[in-house]
Amino acid sequence: MNDSTDMLQDLFDKQMALNHRIGVKPDEMNEEEKVKWILNYTRATSQELAELIDSVPWKWWAKYQEFDVQNAKVEVVDLFHFLISLAQVLGMDAKDVHDLYNQKNKLNFKRQDDGYTTKDEDDNRSLG
Repeated sequence: MNDSTDMLQDLFDKQMALNHRIGVKPDEMNEEEKVKWILNYTRATSQELAELIDSVPWKWWAKYQEFDVQNAKVEVVDLFHFLISLAQVLGMDAKDVHDLYNQKNKLNFKRQDDGYTTKDEDDNRSLG
């Protein structure tokens, strides 16, 4: 694979296979199950973020801490597992994420070009 979209698709395919293997089928969920799994995945993502924080010496008062770069990298990958699963529950595939990312990235650059002086999320509603 030499194209980033193909690499992203590869991750989405592998995550769907893993989810199916453990009995979670994002592509077959009704609305109630989607709500349940959105909450499950956002909680899991929050926990992985906490584990990532624990990989860096954030306790300014403690001298014993070390920066665990390897663990930090693994926690970032764990985040991808849950974020991809979350996207899949929301009915998004790799192309959807890629396209929406690019739209949002363009909007973020526009906001910066315009000075981003006010908080206005209405421009997000036109994405997708």
